[in-house]
Amino acid sequence: MGLIHNQNNQNNQQSSQSIQSTQNIRNTRHIRAIALDLALLAGHLLLYPTGLRQERPPGTAPCLPMDGPAHRPVLLLHGFIDNRSVFLPLRRSLGRHGRQHIEALNYSPLLCDLRTAAALLGRHVEEICARTGHGQVDVIGHSLGGLIARYYAQRLGGDARVHTLVTLGAPHGGTRIAPLLSVHPLVRQMCPDSSVITELRQPAPDCRTRFIAFWSDADQLMIPKETARIDHPDVISQNIRVNGIGHLALAVHFSVAARIHGALDVADEAPADASSAVPDGSEASELPNVNRTSGQGSTYSQPKDGQMPFAEMLKTHGRLSLPRTAGYSRR
Repeated sequence: MGLIHNQNNQNNQQSSQSIQSTQNIRNTRHIRAIALDLALLAGHLLLYPTGLRQERPPGTAPCLPMDGPAHRPVLLLHGFIDNRSVFLPLRRSLGRHGRQHIEALNYSPLLCDLRTAAALLGRHVEEICARTGHGQVDVIGHSLGGLIARYYAQRLGGDARVHTLVTLGAPHGGTRIAPLLSVHPLVRQMCPDSSVITELRQPAPDCRTRFIAFWSDADQLMIPKETARIDHPDVISQNIRVNGIGHLALAVHFSVAARIHGALDVADEAPADASSAVPDGSEASELPNVNRTSGQGSTYSQPKDGQMPFAEMLKTHGRLSLPRTAGYSRR
């Protein structure tokens, strides 16, 4: 009996040590993510003035290579009280990977309704399509920008124009940190019980846009963290979890950019009617590590030494290439 008792004590101690070790790793990861976000914020403040003006559209549409794929234009949409300068690293990375037509849209922080911002996005998308001759665009939205773009695609008929929407830390289910800043109407609309979030929960059986939602276990502005996932029974979506990357870093981190490249490339290769080819409740093929119901999604962790200075990130952005393991499922 004494031996059994001692063995049980040893097992309990080992279990406690394992739990403590796991918790220490998580705490360290979150501290590093916060430190990286603060460093990025300092660098971003220097670039912020360069993105204050609305971007001027190019005079003519860029010529597409005859021997390569004619990629859809990519439109970038920033988060709350931000501007297009936040996408400088991602924009350069997309350009290096063959995306020839990339634009960014600024929306005013003085806007009081997310729906107004979504309508503005719709007008800009129509202008891009008319100017370039493309019938559809891809949109990448960070934080509130992702929520605005989703509202446009899901509620305003924008699914006819938006082929793929990539969201980075967007509060799809509403975030509980929003009440701390609820003096602004746009922030109140990011709360879980807001009318906007309620509308996005409503049925959308005919929505054709493919949604790719990046969410992080270290995103301090998403409460709970899983609120940046898209969990809707009617939309074609993929949730990609990244580890140890903070809210601001989602828009600039090279590992996230690499996954965006792969996701957009897979979307380019998908047939035009792929949405109807995936029946409700089924799992898309060739989608390793994606679980529709458990909330885990496919996962990518940043390298251990992935905390790069902002200036270095601008230089080396986009050199990492990852396997094409993206896919979609209609939930």
